[in-house]
Amino acid sequence: MKLSIIVPVYNSADILEDLCERINKVLVKIKYDKITELILVNDSSSDTSWNKIFELSSKYSYIIGINLSENFGQHNALMAGFNNSKGEYIITLDDDLQHPPEYFPNIIDKLKYNDVCYTNYKNRKHIGWKRAVSNLNNIVSSFLLGKPLNIYMSSFRGLNKKIVNKIKSFKGPDVYIDGLIIKFTKDIGMITVDHHARKKGESNYDLRRLLILWSNMVINFSFYPFRMSSIFGIILKLLIKFIRKKNIRAQYKIIEKI
Repeated sequence: MKLSIIVPVYNSADILEDLCERINKVLVKIKYDKITELILVNDSSSDTSWNKIFELSSKYSYIIGINLSENFGQHNALMAGFNNSKGEYIITLDDDLQHPPEYFPNIIDKLKYNDVCYTNYKNRKHIGWKRAVSNLNNIVSSFLLGKPLNIYMSSFRGLNKKIVNKIKSFKGPDVYIDGLIIKFTKDIGMITVDHHARKKGESNYDLRRLLILWSNMVINFSFYPFRMSSIFGIILKLLIKFIRKKNIRAQYKIIEKI
């Protein structure tokens, strides 16, 4: 079974080498290094992340680098990865070393029986406000999307090819991967994993990005009848327009691929 690993990258030049080394150790241990593609999607970083991806692709032959024309956001970057993936199983994780690659075998095992495998953290290392927003998002998404309360929607997740192909059918600019997952399947498993503190730098997922993501969930993916036509929906749409730095009309645009 070919494995695709997708990592959205934003201003992570200092930690990408550590991340790739840890991923490679796991792949060699489980004998997946010959049947894996590691897709690093540079979301228009302002540092030297793209140069680092180019350098790492020479060291690890299974690395595929994708460079986006502008900062489209994490979920849009994942869509770029999905559309360039060939694996039967697909694993997504962040670039900040908080998601341990050592749990790849557990996710793969779970995907033999479920369409999707989310990870729940034993001890979350997020900063206080982000942990609170994450807990609120879990409750709200259960209410609006019909997500089971016991499923924690982490960005460290595994999906099978069938679900990824369905997700790829979405062509709109406002992408919310977890909303699409809940739309296309209820066959969702979960495992518990460690969650590590960031090794370097600060989180790129600020409050503005979280508000945009939450608003997209309500307007574009909620089953609730007051989505677009209601006063609430209109207010949220105006909120998105206000907090966005610019209007994103395309899902993503690739300017270079290695």
